[in-house]
Amino acid sequence: MFKNGEIEGVIIRPLKRFEDKRGWLSELFRADELPVEFMPVMSYLSETLPGIARGVHEHVDQADFFCFIGPSNFKLILWDNRLKSSTYKNRMISFVGEDNPSLVLIPVGVVHAYKNVGERPGWVINFPNRLYRGEGRMEPVDEVRYEDDPHSGFRIDDT
Repeated sequence: MFKNGEIEGVIIRPLKRFEDKRGWLSELFRADELPVEFMPVMSYLSETLPGIARGVHEHVDQADFFCFIGPSNFKLILWDNRLKSSTYKNRMISFVGEDNPSLVLIPVGVVHAYKNVGERPGWVINFPNRLYRGEGRMEPVDEVRYEDDPHSGFRIDDT
């Protein structure tokens, strides 16, 4: 159903560490390097335990801007589910996190999931461009979920 390949609009960049005797620092995003339509309006940090997956889902109006920094590693899978995309039906698989600190921009309509494939809990920071549940948390959650659909073509453990 899906073939491996790049996905239009997805940005994956390594996060650079600037280290000195105190430790390290990494810039997670800069307004001068981010297309305006993806400008974050909130942020959150999540911890995912070893062997656990998050997703599989897509957003109708929200773009996610994940930063995978560790202290574990993740298998990230993206599926282009946008009918009008030049890369419709492409799938991307990346390994990100402690061994490959990365930022990942996921446009609207790109199905995504990630799984902690390391041996420790791992942290992911997200800077989405829409407020969770809208202003005052008064709107429906902007997610189309697939993880419980046995007929879905979006399976994280099948790749």
